[in-house]
Amino acid sequence: MTFGHDDPSIPPAARAAHERAVAAQQGSYVDPATGYHVLTAAFLAERGRCCGCTCRHCPYPAAEQRAARRKVVRAG
Repeated sequence: MTFGHDDPSIPPAARAAHERAVAAQQGSYVDPATGYHVLTAAFLAERGRCCGCTCRHCPYPAAEQRAARRKVVRAG
C-alpha cells in the first residue's frame, strides 16, 4: 500500500501537515489552506477497505478504488 502523501497534486503544506500527523499517530490533520479535517493514510489503512469517498491520502490501489466506485482514482 502506498500512502497518498507523495501525490504531486497535494500542496507541500498539506503534505507536511500529513507527515506530522502520521508521526504523532493522529488520525487526521487540519488542512492549512482550507481548515478542513483530512484523514491520514494510516487512519484510512486501518479501516481495511477503500470507502470510495475520494480521500486525499487514500492508501488503496487503483483497482480497489474503482471497486469502491470512487469517481477520481488516484495512482497507487
